[in-house]
Amino acid sequence: MKQTAIALAAGLIFGAGLAVSGMADPQRVQAFLDLFGAWDPTLAFVMGGAMIPMAIAWRIQRRMATPAAAGKFELPGTTGIDRRLAIGALIFGAGWGIGGLCPGPAIADLAIAPAPAAMFIAAMLAGMVVHKFAFR
Repeated sequence: MKQTAIALAAGLIFGAGLAVSGMADPQRVQAFLDLFGAWDPTLAFVMGGAMIPMAIAWRIQRRMATPAAAGKFELPGTTGIDRRLAIGALIFGAGWGIGGLCPGPAIADLAIAPAPAAMFIAAMLAGMVVHKFAFR
């Protein structure tokens, strides 16, 4: 129950941060990615600002024996950059540039602009299904 409450609170804070910062606005994201047109640098400050608390969190985590709401840390391992990762990053970046959304903001947009967000999420889920069956 404690983990669920913490996850819910973190999700609400994250979603609110996306909405307030403009990261959930596809036009702002596309303007940020338009380096040679009407470039909008505000999201660079959002991303840069997100690095500060994350750097602090990693330092705190290294000093903790166990997390506050779980029995152990479950951190992903580090792997090298391979062909699948590079292709996935290219597809993600192209989708982000075309749609102006990525998974987190798309879910947050369900509350702000449900129809466009639902179309994006449907396409994202279809891509996940294709990936699952293509890479068995």
